[in-house]
Amino acid sequence: MDILRSFAFVRIIASFVLAYLICLFIMPKFIPFLHRLKFGQIEREEGPQSHKVKNGTPTMGGVVFIIATVLAVIIIRPSTILDPYVFLLTFAFVANGAIGLLDDYLIVVKKSNKGLVPLHKYLLQSVVAIGFYLLALWLIPNFTTTIYLNFARTSVNIGFLYPVLVYFMFTAATNGVNLSDGLDGLATGLTMMAIAPFVIFGLMQKSTSIASYGMAAIGALLAFMFYNYHPAKIFMGDVGSLALGGLLAALAILTNQELLLIIIGIVFVIEALSVIIQVVYYKMTGKRFFRMAPIHHHFEMLGWSEQQVVLAFWFGGFLAGVIGVLIGVM
Repeated sequence: MDILRSFAFVRIIASFVLAYLICLFIMPKFIPFLHRLKFGQIEREEGPQSHKVKNGTPTMGGVVFIIATVLAVIIIRPSTILDPYVFLLTFAFVANGAIGLLDDYLIVVKKSNKGLVPLHKYLLQSVVAIGFYLLALWLIPNFTTTIYLNFARTSVNIGFLYPVLVYFMFTAATNGVNLSDGLDGLATGLTMMAIAPFVIFGLMQKSTSIASYGMAAIGALLAFMFYNYHPAKIFMGDVGSLALGGLLAALAILTNQELLLIIIGIVFVIEALSVIIQVVYYKMTGKRFFRMAPIHHHFEMLGWSEQQVVLAFWFGGFLAGVIGVLIGVM
């Protein structure tokens, strides 16, 4: 038993280190490659004026940390490719990333910040969410429609409402991370902090596959941060943000901590709500509720520097992660 535990620990750490090294190795070669292709960021016309200097910064960096994560998990243990948990996590990660890649490609080709038609993007995200649920039913024998209520310390079978929950988890998480990807390093740091609790839950449930996958993603994101923090040399793009949102949703579902995703990812929730509030309030009154949405831009408009906003939001994400872990281990 001790040998098995030691192997599991080594596998988890090795996944982190290898993903970190792969991403660190590829990124310096990938950035000049994107420059040659002229795959640069197109800033919103209505965005902060201080962000105009970011026009032309390479995007689609998420491709690298997706590749690094998946490669690390498979290289460390090749047989893991047959593991249903690894397959499901990879499906959620890569399929959502593919939607983002298509969106990014259309943006750089059209030279405008309008990629996929929102309805088309939403439909594709819906297909992936439904596909994940059906695959989980097929691949995991004990997959249930039961959710755990942490505060009540009890489980509730919600039956036919569970696939609806899965659907909203995926669409909400992917769009939440996507909306948070507006400042250098913001979404990268927040997602690392949001993934970490699910690594702990995976360990508590003795699922080395889930813990290893989460640690590999954190390792790849840590390496990506060297190039994504202010002033960013590359952005993750929709390929990265949608992939990370999908991974978070999948981790929450597979660790049976669906409701805790709301707490752990509260910064993403706030970012998404700020956009909804802004749109609804503007339609009702013709005025803006926030100076600019998503809310991280509101603080910039108040005079905060980009780094100040990022650090403040990271701190909020860190606290949310700690609270999520404390509730999860109750």
